[in-house]
Amino acid sequence: MALVTLLKSKIHRAVVQRIALDYNGSVSIDGELMRAAGLYEHERVLIANVNNGQRFETYCLASAEKGLVCLNGAAARLAAVGDLVIIMAFAQMEEREARNFQPRVVKVDGLNRPVPLEPRSMVV
Repeated sequence: MALVTLLKSKIHRAVVQRIALDYNGSVSIDGELMRAAGLYEHERVLIANVNNGQRFETYCLASAEKGLVCLNGAAARLAAVGDLVIIMAFAQMEEREARNFQPRVVKVDGLNRPVPLEPRSMVV
């Protein structure tokens, strides 16, 4: 059976709180937010910047700071403080598992606190 790649986890529309150019690299994320989204320390993530359209890959590091989303190293050049970003991780799985798989999606407010998801709208 073939493997397919699906969205595993997503933090939707997080606010970049800080950037740190002089850092080895990665994105630092509130550890509780990472756990809620099912993200692992050092996991590869794709980040989409809603404000400027940039997409880039890095890895995530857990932070003890509440609400923190900080782009480090080279990624710091691809966003500004206050930009909205979507942080996504993907997983490969067999087709039979993929049929019923649902990603963990965490939507956040302007302080990067989880908020309830709206019910999925029906597409007609």
